[in-house]
Amino acid sequence: MSWAFLRDLLSGVNKYSTGIGRIWVAVVFMFRLLVYVAAAESIWKHEHGEFECNIKQPGCENVCFDHFFPVSHIRLWALQLIMVSTPSLLVVFHVAYRENREKHHNQKLYKNPGKIDGGLLCTYLISLILKTGLEIVFLVLFYKLYNGFTIPRLVKCDIKPCPNTVDCYISKPTEKMIFLYFLVATSCLCIILNLSELSYLIFKYSIKCYLKRHIKKQQ
Repeated sequence: MSWAFLRDLLSGVNKYSTGIGRIWVAVVFMFRLLVYVAAAESIWKHEHGEFECNIKQPGCENVCFDHFFPVSHIRLWALQLIMVSTPSLLVVFHVAYRENREKHHNQKLYKNPGKIDGGLLCTYLISLILKTGLEIVFLVLFYKLYNGFTIPRLVKCDIKPCPNTVDCYISKPTEKMIFLYFLVATSCLCIILNLSELSYLIFKYSIKCYLKRHIKKQQ
């Protein structure tokens, strides 16, 4: 899979982000996207072929694998990366709308089209809320699908067409668990960064509104 589009998106978002937002972009790009492409993808590459059960009953391994891994960790991680990055498009589109509006009217309508204020501030806050919500949803999804953030070495399966309870072995469980913990840790870090940026922007805007009202009262 080519991740160039996601890299370009993150680069575009970086122009219009606050300091905390730039840290979020760096974390997503370096500790999530690059780790996924460079290492994690290859670890889960042959997970189905390396899943072994102690019986050769036709169909048994396939059914057991589908039961314990309804969605591959790595595919779910890829979907998570795409989904949590997509809300940032709202900010990019809003800035593009401002720039097109200025071209259409052939005059300067904004001090800086990329400055986070007015309608763009609302769009930015919405994107932060969506990113935070999606991160939490995917963490819950990971937890529910796999009964926690662990990868066992051995699973027992008694689903038909398996004739009885069979032992099935997962390949490289320790290595996969390390990357799973890394995934969870980076997701939690991104949630903290998003909430910090959200709080910072709301606080900054509240102070700004308060000062404007105070100045008007004095006048």
